[in-house]
Parts: sequence; structure tokens; C-alpha cells
Amino acid sequence: MMIEPHISAGLEALLFAAAEPVPVAELARVLNISINLVDAALEHLESKYQAPDYGFMLDYAGGGVRLVSKPEYAPLVTELLRPVRSGGLSQAGLETLAIVAYKQPVTRADIEAIRGVRAEAALGSLIERDLVEECGRKEGPGRPILYRTTQRFLIEFGLNSLNDLPPLESGETTQPQLDFNA
Repeated sequence: MMIEPHISAGLEALLFAAAEPVPVAELARVLNISINLVDAALEHLESKYQAPDYGFMLDYAGGGVRLVSKPEYAPLVTELLRPVRSGGLSQAGLETLAIVAYKQPVTRADIEAIRGVRAEAALGSLIERDLVEECGRKEGPGRPILYRTTQRFLIEFGLNSLNDLPPLESGETTQPQLDFNA
């Protein structure tokens, strides 16, 4: 049976957008076609997705069908979706993040000199949340690690680049007033 391209495309769009497996009857209802035609179109897609140039496949589960990544790509998907700690940042985390954002690249000792307290735990939390990363070593005694903000920092705070950070007020050298709980 020849499946019209708009039916296959419609199925793909629905399955891509659905968070849960979609019953075949529901697909037929939304597409305004018969269940038999949906079944034939799904068979066609299933066959097509077996090709090695597709990273996903159809999966029948929970009384419906869904698009899932192929098992051989699980390590990549796991890495992309690795859990990031949720919840707001502590005051120490906010202060440390602001210092890194405005002074980068910066060492832990520089951060501690500005804050007046240890920054090891706050830096660890920011690194775990992928908001800050190591970016090299400073020339000099002990060659301390340098830190900078990450692309995730820009995304999380709606910045296109570091140039979009609010300007520091005249004479202000520490703790800019940023809303990092957004």
C-alpha cells in the first residue's frame, strides 16, 4: 500500500510532540483517517527507521506507539540528559557565580579574596550544575585553576553573550545585583 507523504509526516509530528505513547485509535482520530491506514503508515515508518541513518525508531508500549532513540544511542542520550540539580542557588552560590561571570577567568583564591570566605563548596555546586567550568591554569606559583561560566549559564539566564550582563555600577567591584534565581 502506498502511504501518502502527508500521512507519514503527520504521524511523525504527532509522535514527536507526544510525551507518552499514543494509541493508534487516537492517531487515526487526530489525522481523520482509518485505523487500518494508521497501522499501514506505522509499518512503513517502522521499516524506514530501520535504516542506519535514523537514530530513532517506533516503540509500541503502554497501549500506544511512540518515537524513541535506538538503543545503540543510549549513552549519547544519557549524557545529554544527565540530571542537573534543581532548585535555586544558595547565597554563596549566587555570589560566587556573579564573581565568576564578571571577573572570568578567575581563580578560587581570587573569588575567596572578594567574598572573604571559602568558595570551594560553592564552586563545586556551580560546576555540578554546569554553570561554571575549569578553563585552564594561571601562570604563577602553584598554577591555580581558572574558572569561567559555561554556555549553560548563558542559556539559563537568557543571555546571548557575556556582553549582555548588566553593567556594574561605578566603583562596584563585587557582588553585582543579578537575579540568578530566575
